[in-house]
Amino acid sequence: MATKSFKELIVWQKSRDLAVEIYKLTEDFPRSELYGLSIQMRRAAISISSNIAESYNRFHSKEKRQFISIAYGSGSELESQIEISKLLFSKLNYQSSEVLLKEIMKLLNKFLHY
Repeated sequence: MATKSFKELIVWQKSRDLAVEIYKLTEDFPRSELYGLSIQMRRAAISISSNIAESYNRFHSKEKRQFISIAYGSGSELESQIEISKLLFSKLNYQSSEVLLKEIMKLLNKFLHY
């Protein structure tokens, strides 16, 4: 049975949850990071779910693949930003964000190699 909306995709649901986790996590960053690493992480997280959603309504497989590829790239960007954040703000809990991101990257990888 085909899905009726991108909102039914597990990968999109997980990416939505990741965006919420990243917003919560970055709320605990110092105020000096409001327009630095914090906003970059939020944009990368939002980009993952946005590009998954955009890929869903594309008609051609090349277009779908392109948007999934962009989502995957944003995931890699976010992974790098989390690693930097862990060095700068080591007292914060990154576990749930890292677990979700890992799951999302595996799912996106499957989409890219399907």
